[in-house]
Amino acid sequence: MSDGLRYDDSVLAPSSSPLDRPVGRLAPRAGPAFEALGMRTAGDVLRHYPRRYADPSTLTDISGLVVGEIASVVAEVRRATIRVARQTGAPRVELEITDGTSTLRCTFFTKRQRMAQAMLASMRPGRRGLFTGKVSLFQGTAQLTNPRRDWFDSGPDDDDEDAEARVAAEAGWPTPIYPASAKLESAKIRAVARVVVEQLHDGDVADPVPDEIRAARGLGPLLEALRDLHVPRVEQDWRRARHRLRYEEAFVLQAELARRRARAAAEPATARPRVPGGLLDAFDARLPFTLTAGQRSVGDEIAAELERSVPMQRLLQGEVGSGKTVVALRAMLQVVDAGGQAALLAPTEVLAAQHARTLRAMLGDLAEGGLLGGAELGTRVALLTGSAGAASRRAALAEAAGGGAGIVVGTHALLSAHVQFADLGLVVVDEQHKFGVEQRDTLRAKAAAAPHLLVMTATPIPRTVAMTVFGDLETSVLDEVPAGRSGITSFVVPADNDVWVARTWRRVREEVDRGGRAYVVCARIDGDDADGADLVAVEPVTLGDADATPRRPLRAVSEVAEELRGLADLRGIGVGVLHGRMSSEEKERALADFASGATPVLVSTTVVEVGVDVPEATAMVVLDADRFGVSQLHQLRGRVGRGSAPGVCLLVSSAPPGSSADERVRAVAQSSDGFALAAFDLEQRGEGDVLGASQWGAASSLRLLRVTRDGTLIEQARTDARTLVERDPELEAWPALRSAIDVLLADSRDEFLDRS
Repeated sequence: MSDGLRYDDSVLAPSSSPLDRPVGRLAPRAGPAFEALGMRTAGDVLRHYPRRYADPSTLTDISGLVVGEIASVVAEVRRATIRVARQTGAPRVELEITDGTSTLRCTFFTKRQRMAQAMLASMRPGRRGLFTGKVSLFQGTAQLTNPRRDWFDSGPDDDDEDAEARVAAEAGWPTPIYPASAKLESAKIRAVARVVVEQLHDGDVADPVPDEIRAARGLGPLLEALRDLHVPRVEQDWRRARHRLRYEEAFVLQAELARRRARAAAEPATARPRVPGGLLDAFDARLPFTLTAGQRSVGDEIAAELERSVPMQRLLQGEVGSGKTVVALRAMLQVVDAGGQAALLAPTEVLAAQHARTLRAMLGDLAEGGLLGGAELGTRVALLTGSAGAASRRAALAEAAGGGAGIVVGTHALLSAHVQFADLGLVVVDEQHKFGVEQRDTLRAKAAAAPHLLVMTATPIPRTVAMTVFGDLETSVLDEVPAGRSGITSFVVPADNDVWVARTWRRVREEVDRGGRAYVVCARIDGDDADGADLVAVEPVTLGDADATPRRPLRAVSEVAEELRGLADLRGIGVGVLHGRMSSEEKERALADFASGATPVLVSTTVVEVGVDVPEATAMVVLDADRFGVSQLHQLRGRVGRGSAPGVCLLVSSAPPGSSADERVRAVAQSSDGFALAAFDLEQRGEGDVLGASQWGAASSLRLLRVTRDGTLIEQARTDARTLVERDPELEAWPALRSAIDVLLADSRDEFLDRS
């Protein structure tokens, strides 16, 4: 299976490691093209896995091809000719390939006659190969234009008898098809990978999976898997290799998570037992509602862990509106009762200020400790943000350092070196995916002993993702909504249907007239910003949605607010605005006016996505809903219907029917189950988008492993990794595994583990 390249076996002579050899010595002329795809060494080539395999023995049914789609066709050459353009004189090669019944034309445009002749010489009748390109129509006939060619047999220059014999023997082997580029064809990658893997011997490849675990799981050694992956004899070879390498990916990741978990557990923490008759008991006695069964159960789990001298490491996830804040507050009060402090880290100033207001409101006079009229058992809630004034900042710093504030709420400002605590006992991180491990650990380092950790996320996470991303944390789930909430009804409003859009604004008026509030969410701040500098952070959406038609410009807060103020249906109703470029004071005032009803319609960006809690809000209109992700729409929708009145969410979309964007919006409208929506999102867009490239490092660790498909495998790897780490917390006896973890973490600063 030659591609015309010649390789010098001496480049793989014994050295420190054959896998460290520069790829430029294996294929000198193609070296830069390999490096452009991230392959700098022989080891990199072996870890550049085939994306699929072609079966040379089975021809593709050409009649089943679809115009406009990218197709990979296994076919034989029937005839080839050179034609010359009348006007330019430029030559082109026209190739006719066949599956034995139907034929397909392939056209290759060249600039020189010599290039065309060389191409023609390689296209002898009967030669079989893989042709990849976009199916188009020319003069009513289907064709591939400049398709990529991947020959299965020897070429005209392969006159070596041994080479011909080898080609004949391997004619029916599966052919690996690699992710390639315009400058580097799959055939060249395959040739180099084969040279590398066939020169390796036992001991050349360090296996990160211990022998005993491989034996227990029925897995072969790494070198065998690499050979079967790159040079398979039969289909079962590469399938077995992929399974083994998927397990390895899961095992290496879970080993690092288990090591993290062990390190945290080894640090001594201060036990924070519940104090009878303390703040927590006083708070519980004043609760105007009954805790759900889930809140009680999770609360008991957390309370028991806080009483131990081993630091709690727990993830609290739950459905929108499931009452995570109450659970977190009760944990904070238990710590305060025991003489400690709690810090709540929020990703935005709007959310931090909302948390501070909510905690103070829920605590009442219990949040006025030491103040006139405050409860005898009371503490104080301090707020620290980056834009806080000098006086309020000094007061918050003093309360945190002196211990006057049992609860300190803040943004990244809490991570500043100037922030000190008297006795930090609990760190609560809200919306963990907005932070990285370094930020989390910076706050934890402000404690004399390891503080307990409670991580919260309002984005429901499928179990397989939780095991993969938050595997170092125990997980608690709240899936009940507190009693008294009437739920939310959602509808999709076609943006080009003027009647429906007009009805949307009349519905907003009706909600306001009944005493409700309405959010109107936009994806931009200003409409005249041509360079997109004001585009807010909407969740990434899949490219290539079936909508080939140009999209209308995104609606912007400034222009929508003016439009609504001029609508007859909203005459006499105050319309406010809220976005990230406003000062803290302006944001506070906008939310206060909205909550009070002074401006019952609030046109906002996604800064209201999480945490903002206005019980009177009963309506939400999301403009350009098709440009948001599933979880983001679900989070936005969760801002309404939080009181006793039912909520309505109107998703204004311009997505063409049947497109993936349309499917996303309609999935949100049809389901209020956040976990089901998260699973749908993962299936539709893949974990690369859901988790985000930055969360998995420069070179994604998920090469073959798929959390949507490999849950059982991940669970097995997790069990095996934890058992190994229990015996050897720092993996001292497993240098190959430690090395694999180092490679996994290279250049990622641990972001892939912590959804930063």
